[in-house]
Amino acid sequence: MDGNDAQDLPIRSLVDLPPSSDLDRLGDQLHRLAQAQGRLQALLGAVLGISSELELPAVLRRIVSTGMKLVGARYGALGVLDERGEELAEFIPLGLSAQELKHLSGTELPRGRGLLGHLIRHPEPLRVADIRQHPESAGFPEGHPAMRSLLGVAISVHGRVYGNLYLSNPGGARPFHPHDEGVIRALAGTAGIAIEHARLYEQARSNAETFQRLLLPGLGDLRPFDAAAVYRPAGAPGGLGGDWYDAVLLPSGECAAVIGDVSGHDLRAAAAMSRIRSMLRALRLTSSGTPGSVLAQLDGIYRQVGEDLITTACLAHVAPSGQGWSLSWSNAGHMPPLVLLPDGRGRYLEAEPGLPLGVDPGRARADHTRALPAGTTIVLFTDGLVERPGRSLDEGLAKLADVATAHADRPVDELCHALVEHSPADGHDDLAVLALRTPEQTGYASPPPVNAPEPAA
Repeated sequence: MDGNDAQDLPIRSLVDLPPSSDLDRLGDQLHRLAQAQGRLQALLGAVLGISSELELPAVLRRIVSTGMKLVGARYGALGVLDERGEELAEFIPLGLSAQELKHLSGTELPRGRGLLGHLIRHPEPLRVADIRQHPESAGFPEGHPAMRSLLGVAISVHGRVYGNLYLSNPGGARPFHPHDEGVIRALAGTAGIAIEHARLYEQARSNAETFQRLLLPGLGDLRPFDAAAVYRPAGAPGGLGGDWYDAVLLPSGECAAVIGDVSGHDLRAAAAMSRIRSMLRALRLTSSGTPGSVLAQLDGIYRQVGEDLITTACLAHVAPSGQGWSLSWSNAGHMPPLVLLPDGRGRYLEAEPGLPLGVDPGRARADHTRALPAGTTIVLFTDGLVERPGRSLDEGLAKLADVATAHADRPVDELCHALVEHSPADGHDDLAVLALRTPEQTGYASPPPVNAPEPAA
């Protein structure tokens, strides 16, 4: 090859290139391929995002927001059909600004008439370039934002149409393309699976909660005491847990109240909770001992019956004493009782917490006593009411005390619900709270005096 040949190479290479029209088509194809890959990646990310939700309302909103992102829609909504599949029972709109929502204030949500009704009657994908020009369009109510284009796709669950996903106004005022329809149809298939999973989760959680509440029957007649309790299952899947409470009037006239927590959030924890609660009630009704001696007896049989889950409990007895009341309690590794005095002040009764049940069956259980004025409220609770990752237990206890003192003058059932509603915890653990309020007067003869100090300062 001489020098001239070398100089000719760039020229020949240029001559051999395809015509510019072919290059344009190749560039177009590469661009569409890149777009398709981007859409596929976005769709896979959407599938993972939707599948990560468990609560049905969150799943439905996630479907709408994901569809809007995939095709660049300004507005989106999901209409859920009624049981007959003839109208919309629920309508979930997204993308409306605060001003647009204000303009629609008082407007009835769509029920599936007009163009939306067309999609209900004909559940095939629907693309409309100009909503106003469609023969079945019924127009928009006053104050409704301007919407021009529409993409509607039905969402099915087990072969039955569950609802319709509506998208409107993609960017650039363009109509929806066929590839937009393809992506949303793929999303709708995933959405149907996610909805079914969420419905199954809700059903399982409802069944679990019903089962749990059957294991924790309501408090019986505890007069002259006022008592109330609240149990809330864990936010984790399954909804079962080992928290429990109980209260019973003893033959001596005392009221025995207990709160406890078996570790775990499954059927095994719930079953163990039920057995331990029953054993403790039987011991309490057949024994005349102190709370500490009763827990010691439970320690002795805990391992004999095969229980091996970590279990904490706090057992308290409230008895008349002079013009007031005496509180005796024993703690097996549990949260301290909280007392709300008649003047609204709240105090934790700090004492040696002791070991959880079954850890050292031979060790004696300590008893503690406090004298309480008439009208005092004793609050027993599990750690699910106060614990939150990343925050100290002391912070949670302080917050709970603040909530309790703010509602101390309320009836005990309202107090319990306020403690749960304003709980400093994160809701990932099950919780139980029991409130017992002493009468304003003893109302019956006092037992022998109890050596009890004044309430802690």
